[in-house]
Amino acid sequence: MNTIMRKSVLGIAGLAFAGGMFAGPATAHAAPSVQSPPVAVAVQADKPDTGKLIPHGVQGAQSRIDLSDEQTANVKAIIAATKKAGMDERAAVVSIATALQESKLENLGHLGDRNDHDSQGLFQQRPSSGWGTVEQITDPEYSTMAFLKGLKQVDGWQDMPLTEAAQTVQVSAYPDHYAQWEQQAADLVAEHWNN
Repeated sequence: MNTIMRKSVLGIAGLAFAGGMFAGPATAHAAPSVQSPPVAVAVQADKPDTGKLIPHGVQGAQSRIDLSDEQTANVKAIIAATKKAGMDERAAVVSIATALQESKLENLGHLGDRNDHDSQGLFQQRPSSGWGTVEQITDPEYSTMAFLKGLKQVDGWQDMPLTEAAQTVQVSAYPDHYAQWEQQAADLVAEHWNN
């Protein structure tokens, strides 16, 4: 009886071992291939669609500047405010290109004799034109939200060239100058939108 029981136990153990050998390598080989593709797909989904950022293509020669840490922080503030306003990446491109033209993304105070108006902040908004107080328009979030509020009121801004949309809000003496910053603005949105 002892011999029969020992053979049964060894037989069951042998089957379990053989089953483990058969199932083990198949499971080990399947796991990496199941986990790898979703990681690659998630990385690709993090980048905004270039066609959405520049739907009309850039107009004219493009300008580009190197950004300081302060200017990069202002880019991030504009993007955060754009998201807070419930607007998309294109609105961020228009906003950043506008701020690049108006202030080179520097939160400027009153320029005194170098400026014959009271324009201040990233978007060079004027307290005397109703954009807000000096404290408000020199706050990157507030000034971006004020610009975006104006942009939302422009009928069909999403279908306009960037310079036309920006000019409708800003009413600049140099309406075509916004276009030169579209590529850099799109690159900055692509880089920082998901940070």
